[in-house]
Amino acid sequence: METMNERMLAGKLYKAADAEIRAASKRGSDLVWEFNHIPPQESAKRLAVLKDLFASVGKHYYIEPPFYADYGSHTTIGEDFYANTGCVFLDTAPITIGQRVYMAPSISLYTAGHPIDAAIRGEDLEYGKAITIGNDVWIGGGTIINPGVTVGSDVVIGSGSVVTRDIPDHVVAAGNPARVLRSITEKDRTVWQAQKDEFLHWQKQTGWK
Repeated sequence: METMNERMLAGKLYKAADAEIRAASKRGSDLVWEFNHIPPQESAKRLAVLKDLFASVGKHYYIEPPFYADYGSHTTIGEDFYANTGCVFLDTAPITIGQRVYMAPSISLYTAGHPIDAAIRGEDLEYGKAITIGNDVWIGGGTIINPGVTVGSDVVIGSGSVVTRDIPDHVVAAGNPARVLRSITEKDRTVWQAQKDEFLHWQKQTGWK
């Protein structure tokens, strides 16, 4: 027989008053509070708390406080992750983040949901739907990603977007609700390579390291 916690992680209706779920929530809340109160100069301690909070993280990761997560233990983060200040991860269901993902301030990942039917919602039944974010994704400030959404790889999400449906690979998307604006093409890579080459030339000329 499945537990209430197993129901929650499977996207089925559940009740958060379950003892196992409450214990996991308290653990997450305690670690989040600790992280948010560590002085800026103790960055190594911040990283250690995050490593303990999440299910797993890559070798290089950083989150600017304040930060909030429901559990943390339901979130998996890949290599080279950065999230700016004010991000919120409601990880009732699993959140999976790929490699080289950058998040601007105030990004919200909401896996949690409540029934549309008011009577059932009033019985404190709720559910969660997993969020997946691919590799090489940049998410602009103030973006909200809703339950059950998958964001592909090589994607840019414009600031202020509300992502209510899946986003494919290799695109720029924005809006409320977010929609694909255009593909990311070889022309983009050529333009940005030229700017990188100019930077490297400047770096060589100035000796900046």
